[in-house]
Amino acid sequence: MMERVPVAHVTVTTVADYPTRREPHRAAHIDRLLRLRALGHFVGGGPTPDGRNAELFYRLPGRLAGPDEVDRVITEDPYHRGGVWSGYTHRLFADFVEPWDPAPAVVLDGSRPVTLVEGPAPDPDLARFALIELRGQGRLLFGGTFPDGETLAVLRASDPAEGLAWLGETGLWAPAALRARPLLHVL
Repeated sequence: MMERVPVAHVTVTTVADYPTRREPHRAAHIDRLLRLRALGHFVGGGPTPDGRNAELFYRLPGRLAGPDEVDRVITEDPYHRGGVWSGYTHRLFADFVEPWDPAPAVVLDGSRPVTLVEGPAPDPDLARFALIELRGQGRLLFGGTFPDGETLAVLRASDPAEGLAWLGETGLWAPAALRARPLLHVL
């Protein structure tokens, strides 16, 4: 039986002068994420268009999985050490739908917008199947459910309203209970 590797969703808050402060650390930050991805420890992510936050998805080695491991991964990042990030929160997925393309090209110019959609799923098992179907349609990059039944989907929609509609069309999620926000998919 294949062991599931836990995936953590990390939301990072950046400092007010993020665009300026990140520059000396940007190459090292991207290189580190690429190394982690090559080891199978990074799924993907990027900043919000306004640069106030970033959304990152990490795979955690089995016996090290947990809050301490997430803290270590974040505090070792050049952006954290360089004072580019001012804080972060994290949570572990209970179930995760992997990306079909585990190594997309790095895009630093903001030209690959995506949408994160979150909301409660009344039936997490059906949510998994709906996310897999959305991935099969080329709409879902990756996503999953958390232990509390909340769903997070990273969708190829460049417009948050479109991403909301995609989940709403499944009939599984109540559209009024969903929240969407834009993200720039860097890697």
